[in-house]
Amino acid sequence: MTRHYRPGRPVIDYYFWLNSDWAYLGADRLDALARRHGVEIRHKPVDLPDVYARTGGVLLGQRAPERQRYRITELARWCRQLDIHVNPLPKYMCPNADLASCIVIAADALGEPVLALYKAILRAQWCEERDISSEATLRDIVAGQGLDVDRTMALARAPGTVARYRLNTDEAVAAGVFGSPSYVFDGELFWGQDRLEMLEAAVAARLAP
Repeated sequence: MTRHYRPGRPVIDYYFWLNSDWAYLGADRLDALARRHGVEIRHKPVDLPDVYARTGGVLLGQRAPERQRYRITELARWCRQLDIHVNPLPKYMCPNADLASCIVIAADALGEPVLALYKAILRAQWCEERDISSEATLRDIVAGQGLDVDRTMALARAPGTVARYRLNTDEAVAAGVFGSPSYVFDGELFWGQDRLEMLEAAVAARLAP
């Protein structure tokens, strides 16, 4: 089964990494924005290390200490602002997210709501000290969302799902994406959960009479 979007309805292409703390902070606000304006969200998990390799990005552990320290400061500010807790340095930080990404793609293809699922995966890493590269952890998360675990996991490993994950990553680079989360609306790129207000302004302008 493939998710179908209503013809003519405005769409936000949402490119995000299943290790992105910033995607976790923006998840509910993006969903609320889309609901307010009747806009679809196409959830497109990507392989961010591959995006970085192709766009000049640097993985967190390879950044200068000054940049790493500032990330922690800025994350704390946003957590206070949004009243959301994340641990900036969790026990299992940014492990391989390929299977987690394919699980979200599979659930979406099955017509399941993915907001709660991808939030649960992100929360497992950033709030619950769990390893999201572990299949056992992921199966437990999928079960916790009330999904058919065996069916979802089988589809996540299917060649078509893996190909979709690679295509999402290629599409992200083609759209100018270089970080997570990124939102593309009417061909315009908005990078970061701190740009959601600007994204909403663009959506409102597009839908204005």
